[in-house]
Amino acid sequence: MGGVAPDSGPSGVKAPDGGWGWAVLFGCFVITGFSYAFPKAVSVFFKELIKEFHIGYSDTAWISSIVLAMLYGTGPVCSILVNRFGCRPVMMVGGIFASLGMIMASFATTIYHIYLTTGVITGMGLAMNFQPSLIMLNRYFNEKRPLANGLAAAGSPVALCCLSPLGQMLSYQYGWRGGFLILGGLLLNCCVCGALMRPLTAPKRKGADQEKCVEEEKKEEKKGSTPKAKLLDFSVCRDRGFVIYTLAAAIMVLGLFVPPVFVVSRAKSMGTPDTKAALLLTILGFIDIFARPTCGVIAGLKWVRPRCVYLFSFAMIFNGTTDLLGSFAQDYDQLVVFCIFFGISYGMVGALQFEVLMTIVGTERFSSAIGLVLLVEAIAVLVGPPGAGRLLDYTHNYQYVFMLAGCEVVLSAIVLATCNFLFMRKKEPALPPAQERPPEEMEELNKALKEEHGEATGSGSASSSANSASTTGSSGSTSPAASPAPVATTTKAEVEAGPKEEEKGGVASAAPQVEPESAL
Repeated sequence: MGGVAPDSGPSGVKAPDGGWGWAVLFGCFVITGFSYAFPKAVSVFFKELIKEFHIGYSDTAWISSIVLAMLYGTGPVCSILVNRFGCRPVMMVGGIFASLGMIMASFATTIYHIYLTTGVITGMGLAMNFQPSLIMLNRYFNEKRPLANGLAAAGSPVALCCLSPLGQMLSYQYGWRGGFLILGGLLLNCCVCGALMRPLTAPKRKGADQEKCVEEEKKEEKKGSTPKAKLLDFSVCRDRGFVIYTLAAAIMVLGLFVPPVFVVSRAKSMGTPDTKAALLLTILGFIDIFARPTCGVIAGLKWVRPRCVYLFSFAMIFNGTTDLLGSFAQDYDQLVVFCIFFGISYGMVGALQFEVLMTIVGTERFSSAIGLVLLVEAIAVLVGPPGAGRLLDYTHNYQYVFMLAGCEVVLSAIVLATCNFLFMRKKEPALPPAQERPPEEMEELNKALKEEHGEATGSGSASSSANSASTTGSSGSTSPAASPAPVATTTKAEVEAGPKEEEKGGVASAAPQVEPESAL
């Protein structure tokens, strides 16, 4: 958790960090915008739905809640679908579901029809686009991944600034039924984004290399040595880093989304006009647009990226402290300052949350890890804002609501940073597992080693016999004129035998080498 996990992509394919990856990044930007901004943009039609079906505000609020619950809660289902069919088919089918849900909702006769169509069907379609787009982004980027995550996360505030005015205009021009129908057509762009998610493939090899690879793959298929991919890898739950991150993320989500929900109503309670109060969310979103890519650039620096967990903890402390200080705001100007700093901290958290998860678990297990994390966050999303609303009903004071949200976010930062420092060590890139050679190849290697050893032993014995022969010849000769000849011969043999033994790696001769000058 303290370091970057080795990331080579599926089947050993390296992340290109560019090229077609920029098209994948654009698709992820659009999908992130639809996924996060659409539940808020639908709230523009709530007043017309209340008049149409004679219901209350709490009944219409369930539409956005169901969409968010489907977006987060169906994480494991999306993980299984991605591991089974791949990212591109799942995203294209999800785009059809998202569009079909809104089109069917335009013919609804009761609010329950909208719960089923807009809430369940459209929410499921957005979930089938959101999670695979993050998986593909992780596969296409490694070195530039923090920047890519920051740019993709910026799609949320950009889409919110565009979809909310568009929904308002459609509501005035065509009513809520016409608006739902047009938004359904707009969501078909998710299929286009899904088509951009081209799967990574290994580079083609030429000639003998390709034939060898094909033969090896056939042998592995016959032996059945290739392991089957798991539809949902629960082994990630044994990773302490993943457990710590999931716990901290669940605590963070309890309070992270509370201030944007209540800041407008708090401004109205101070006597601020409706249009002026709504401007606070525009300010927050505008700051958020620039905060996310900037944070992505900072997280990609060489000395920051290995410590991105602590940068994420700092972002959460910054966000929680902003909530705590903002709870003491007394007028509209102070709320504007609060929204500026909250937009910066909120953008930092949004840019880093999935980057840190990718760093912890790596590419291969990310598809399963994000599904499990989103499932846990779904529970927190359904508990956090409603719990803050009950606290407001009990105390009738917004200060306690903002203080509770700030304490929850700061607590999550303390849990993440402290547990990472105490229980985690820096990850080192794991060495590839040793591959066992087939028995036939092992026998050939053993024979070759034995032959080399025999040649080395033979050369050593030849040199030793030559030395003994030279010694005998020199001691047995009586004439001084005849003695130099054998000495010179043996010396030459020793000089020639020495380099051959060194080249073959054989055992060195036991007799000392005699220099030619001394022999003469």
